[in-house]
Amino acid sequence: MQTLIRRKASILRSWLPLSREFTTSRKDYFFTSVAPEVCESGLYGFELLKSPRGFRRFVDEAIERSSELVSYISRTPPSMEIVRAMDEISDTVCSVVDSAELCRNTHPDKEFVEEANKACMRIQEYLHIINTDHNLYNAVKRAERDGNLDTDEAKRAANSLRVDFEKGGIHLSSDKLERVNQLNIDIAHMCREFGDNIMADPGTVDVFPESRIPKHMRGRLRPIYRSISGSSKGSLESGGEMKERGFQITTDPGTLSSVLQWVADDEVRRQSYIQGNSVPLANLAVLDKLIAARHELAQIQIIGHKSFAEFAVSSNLASSPEVVMSFLLELSRIVKPQADKEFYSIAEFKRRNCNERAVDLEPWDEAYYTGIMKSSAYNLDSTIVSSYFPLSQCIEGLKILVQSLFGVTFRSIPFAHGESWHHDVLKIALHHPDEGDLGYLYLDLYSRMGKYPGCAHFAIKGGRQISETEYQLPVCCGSVCNFSGPSGSSTARLNHWEVETLFHEFGHALHSLLSRTDYQHFSGTRVVHDLAETPSNLFEYYAWDYRVLSTFARHYSTGEVIPEKLVESMKGARKMFAATEMQRQVFYSLIDQTLFGEQLSTKDSVSVVADLKRRFTSWKHVDGTHWHTRFNHLLNYGAGYYSYLYAKCFAATIWQKVCEQDPLSLETGATLRSKLLRHGGAKDPSSLLKDLAGDSILRYHNGGVMPDLTCLCEEMELENSSNNRLRKWRVRLQVIWAKKLLCRQNLAFQKKKIQFSLKAREIYLVQDGDFVTASSSSKRWLNVHCFWKFEAVNCSSVFI
Repeated sequence: MQTLIRRKASILRSWLPLSREFTTSRKDYFFTSVAPEVCESGLYGFELLKSPRGFRRFVDEAIERSSELVSYISRTPPSMEIVRAMDEISDTVCSVVDSAELCRNTHPDKEFVEEANKACMRIQEYLHIINTDHNLYNAVKRAERDGNLDTDEAKRAANSLRVDFEKGGIHLSSDKLERVNQLNIDIAHMCREFGDNIMADPGTVDVFPESRIPKHMRGRLRPIYRSISGSSKGSLESGGEMKERGFQITTDPGTLSSVLQWVADDEVRRQSYIQGNSVPLANLAVLDKLIAARHELAQIQIIGHKSFAEFAVSSNLASSPEVVMSFLLELSRIVKPQADKEFYSIAEFKRRNCNERAVDLEPWDEAYYTGIMKSSAYNLDSTIVSSYFPLSQCIEGLKILVQSLFGVTFRSIPFAHGESWHHDVLKIALHHPDEGDLGYLYLDLYSRMGKYPGCAHFAIKGGRQISETEYQLPVCCGSVCNFSGPSGSSTARLNHWEVETLFHEFGHALHSLLSRTDYQHFSGTRVVHDLAETPSNLFEYYAWDYRVLSTFARHYSTGEVIPEKLVESMKGARKMFAATEMQRQVFYSLIDQTLFGEQLSTKDSVSVVADLKRRFTSWKHVDGTHWHTRFNHLLNYGAGYYSYLYAKCFAATIWQKVCEQDPLSLETGATLRSKLLRHGGAKDPSSLLKDLAGDSILRYHNGGVMPDLTCLCEEMELENSSNNRLRKWRVRLQVIWAKKLLCRQNLAFQKKKIQFSLKAREIYLVQDGDFVTASSSSKRWLNVHCFWKFEAVNCSSVFI
């Protein structure tokens, strides 16, 4: 749930300050407009976090300061000051929540993690008190109505705060409000339990003999032994007993992905797939309780939401689950024909490979056979590709990217004592020659035991205007990744999927660091859910563009720049099964919408997922599996996973219309920074997108906003039937206009077949095999009135 004070950060003008009585000089604010001095500090630069127990005092001080601000607001007349003070409460509380979230997901010290968990729960409970405070609500309403708010952002902030209060149930009777508070606390506990179960029960499969595991994978798996009779290769003798060596596969998502891609043994892949998609079993019950609690939370409102999906989506671009489902079903229809072709091509390849016509294609076959097919079609070797992407060079690529686009540089910042949580972590300042430091970024890139297993962006501090002369600079852990390889070594090399991931997470970081909002409530990734992933998806394109890759991708030993032919082969391989991947993302989004949609009768979540997989993908559901019990996007993106697909569509349009022509120019960077990144959530998202890429980037449907699919379909070479119908209708219209034009030019015009062609934006009318070319003024008139927004019409023929 999006609360009043706590606006989620994605995986995130001047005014008069408060009176001296309520203004503190907090030592933990090292991130102001000047770089911090290296001194004794605590975790993330907060002086209080020198030890695990520091989280207790951190929470105490946040509650103390927020309570002072609540008292101040209650006696302040309607003004900009109320909005600013509310934002300081938000900033104070979010500092605790965001720091604790980062700590509990990345810190190797169990005591720190335990104290961060307690801090999270304590501050969440306090949040529910703040979010149901009628004095604050009434003060915000008065400020919105009578406060003479003199900036658009202040007006938007007041409106957002009021709406969030109302979504939190401020209008309810005391008993219902108490129930809402309890539900929110329960939901927070369930989400934590769901995540903890994923970490605690990744699943394992024992494999004997060791020869069934590829040699390049063995170093990542735990060797195990069993007693055998006789001797065999790979066995050893211990106390007169023969031991056979094997490996234990831990089926966490990362390891499972590698097994499914690289292990040739069909039975090993099958066992690993089933085990990895059948844990943790405990999350089935947790998810059922979470679905029920969120549904009750939505329905308890007087405004009567029919589902949690409706409750969650109402403030997004889409505005309703009906709009989301229309978008997903449209995309599903477009993708299905090509996804089916890809499925049949994989199945046929497997049959040829196995010399068996009756063999079925199984879910554990996909990664293995598509990998072989891509390698064989484009002569790709993953080890050759990764040799051009040493991690050190990839970070150099990020430096070159921000220098080229925004004229800023990376400055390595030494850690204060106690500030870092692991020796692998890096700290960087984004520095502009005229503006100074723009923000601070931590990079935590390597996999380690107990760390959050995926990739994510964590905000630590949002940017905000503190006074007329001072701006609180944003701080984030912009890239929490789990790259394998020698920790801290320059020889660590990434596969290209990891390079794309690094650029994706860096897109989130730039969104945080380059935003310049008056209020931290809107800083960086604190935007509506279905816009939040757009910058990160946009920066994935930079990881595929040869003009970008050639600036940093160099062979780790020879220094050779990555060959353009190799990059083209990588792009070709990427496109081979793009429809299958898109269909999978639609399927995930449908799971999310359905589970949190209107309550289903007697169906359990496993049956729902199995049914959706059969209806919307080409692949089988394997009985007994429940992949969704470690789909943690159901927690922080509940009913919002479709946002990734919205982002893909928006990013495709922005890339083609804004970036593709000159992706590394300062002009492109200035456009991205001034029209997208700097605004965070402070500007209406529809207006922001249209100002950046033109009106055609989105469509209005049933009271909500959907992305235009044209650019994404062109990129994926998919047929968009609705666009084809529109094109035929426009061609018909062009014929009518052309007839009128020809008549005006006194050209003989009879009922004959006329062909129209637009080549290089020039218009030709073909009549009886002869070109009829309009005068230059008429040609301009035709371009404006008939061929607007057309790039090509391929000899469309019609009868008139």
